[in-house]
Amino acid sequence: MNPQSLFPRSTRLAAALMLAAAVITCAGCGDNSNQKFLSMGTAPIGGAFNPVGNALSQTLNENKGDNEWKVQAKGTKGSQENIRRLNEGTDQLALSNSAISYHAVRGTGSWKGKKYDIRTVVTIAPNVAMFITKKDSGIKTIADLIGKKVVCGPSGAGFEMFLEPLLKEHGVSFDDFKQKLNNNQNGAVDMLADGAADAAFLGGAVPTPAIQRACNEQEIYFIPFDEAAIERLAKLSYFQAITIPADKYKDLTEDYHGLNVGSMHLITSADQDEELIYQITKTLWENRQSIDHPAAKKFINRENAAFYTGTDFHPGAARFYKEINIWSAKSMAAKTTESE
Repeated sequence: MNPQSLFPRSTRLAAALMLAAAVITCAGCGDNSNQKFLSMGTAPIGGAFNPVGNALSQTLNENKGDNEWKVQAKGTKGSQENIRRLNEGTDQLALSNSAISYHAVRGTGSWKGKKYDIRTVVTIAPNVAMFITKKDSGIKTIADLIGKKVVCGPSGAGFEMFLEPLLKEHGVSFDDFKQKLNNNQNGAVDMLADGAADAAFLGGAVPTPAIQRACNEQEIYFIPFDEAAIERLAKLSYFQAITIPADKYKDLTEDYHGLNVGSMHLITSADQDEELIYQITKTLWENRQSIDHPAAKKFINRENAAFYTGTDFHPGAARFYKEINIWSAKSMAAKTTESE
């Protein structure tokens, strides 16, 4: 007796179709069996991390060549959460403010003695941040923030690590504020508009979308930094004096002498595979002109990409930078006058 005759024709047909589908599925699986999924932590919408992360992921995915990876940018609370996610293995890549990374690798600041073993892949762009207020607020200096309601970045993002020394050099502390508020950059602009905040600390790669929006919706005053304070702060690896041309923001009437309060950089865990990070670094460098973000495209260059900001470079990244001859004293721990 034919064994197939024991089963109805419809049952045999259904089984055959299921087997064929399974074969096709398995054949397709073979094409992606070596694909490596890489999650990249960014930050909330409104600042520079989110669009830069999306642009970097797109560049890596569209120019991967023989590299079997799929990079996905994910919105997070920002640098502090990103560093923790790298440590936990949840993410493999992340954007961070170099001031926050600086304290993470040393176990200082708000990291409370716990050191995080992270490494730099590429230094991307200055994080040019400043306090802004409404033009009619009466606030003209950082000292005028005393007794005011001030937005100091998203909760848990770690802004305190560069805001505390910045304020200290101006003779101000968080305790001097009437209220220290937390919100993302777009939320901070809303709080300025409705009077819930008197000033906000905003920034990122220039131009920062949230600051552009503030200038378009309100009359904004850019609170200046004290020049002597800028000189003192610039002794730290993660602070650099920087000038914003007047034409970058609608309400900026003259060049603004400000601070890079910690460059945006791409980071990874120290134990990440050296060859993988070498290939990621190489891909970003060789395709930097196709990165769909003006600041990232501009600042991933020979002078800036391998610039040391307080966190050592991953061996895979360092190997590539040495191959293309942009590794120098500026790529290593060159500053010895830092206070930790």
